[in-house]
Amino acid sequence: MAVLTPDFGDFSRIDCGDEIVLGQRRYRITGFERERRFGIEDPKFWVKRAVDVETGERKLLKFAFFESFYTSLAGVKIRCFRSPEKESRILELVDGHPFFMQGSSFWDEKGNNIRVLDIVRGTNLFVKLGNLVMDHRTYFETRLPAILQTLIESFEAIRKLHINGLRHGDIRNDHLIVEQETEKYVWIDFDYDYDAPENPFSLDLIGMGNILLYAMGKGFIELYMIATDPDSYPGLLERINADDFSLLDKSRFMNLKKVYPYVPEGLNDILMHFSRGTQVFYENIDEFLDDLRNAVAGFCLA
Repeated sequence: MAVLTPDFGDFSRIDCGDEIVLGQRRYRITGFERERRFGIEDPKFWVKRAVDVETGERKLLKFAFFESFYTSLAGVKIRCFRSPEKESRILELVDGHPFFMQGSSFWDEKGNNIRVLDIVRGTNLFVKLGNLVMDHRTYFETRLPAILQTLIESFEAIRKLHINGLRHGDIRNDHLIVEQETEKYVWIDFDYDYDAPENPFSLDLIGMGNILLYAMGKGFIELYMIATDPDSYPGLLERINADDFSLLDKSRFMNLKKVYPYVPEGLNDILMHFSRGTQVFYENIDEFLDDLRNAVAGFCLA
C-alpha cells in the first residue's frame, strides 16, 4: 500500500491498494471502472473504484483525462472533447437533483481535477429494455406509456443544464441508469463537451432522439438487419429510402411507422425530426419537449 502524494496528473500510476486523500477523506483504490456497452466492456483507467476508508462507502474517483475527436452532423464537422471542469460545473449545479449522479470535485496541487462520485445503483436503459422478453406490440401498448412518461422527466432534467448554458455532451441510453430503488432514470457521465456554434445543443438533442427511438422501437433497427432478415422486416427493404435514416448514423432506421403501423403519427414525427429527410431540426430542448409531451399525452389517452 502507498499513500500517494497530492499530484494525480499521471493516473496510470494509481493502483489497487493505494490510498489517496481528497478533502478530509481517505480513499483506498480497489480497481478501475469499465464502459459497458453493446455487450463489450472497455476499461476506463482514469476512473478508479474506491472505498472510503472510514465509512466503507464505495465511490468512483474520476481523474482528469483529455481526448478529442470529430463527428459530422448534416455535413457539419463537430469537435467533441472531454472536459473535467465542465463535469464539475454540472455536479455543482445538480447537487441534490434526483435525476443526476451526485459527486464532489477536488483539485490537486498541480491543478488536476478529481471528481469523487456516488455510485448510481441500477441497470442502464440499454440493458433494461433489451432484457424485456415480449413482442413489440405488447411492449408498445403495455410498457411504453410509462417509460415515455419517465423519459420526459429525464429530458426535463437535461433542460436544467441547457438553460444554464451547459450540455450533457454524451447522451446515450447506457448513460441513463434505471435506479434500483426508485425506478427513476438517472443521468451519469457528463464530462464530454462539443463545439457546435450553429446549434449549441445539437448533439444533446440528437442523443435524446436516439433514446426515444430506442424506447419506441424496443431496440435499434439497422440497415443490415433490414437487408439480411426479410422474415422480420417483410417487404421493408423495397419501401425505404435514405430519408428514413438518422442524420448522425446513416445506417440507423428512424421511420418506425414503416415497420410498426400502430406507431402514432405524433411520436413518429418527432423521430423524423432527427432523420436525413427532415426539413426542420429542433433548435432547442423546449421545442422537443413540447412536441413530446403533446404526443405522449395523446398516446396515453388513446
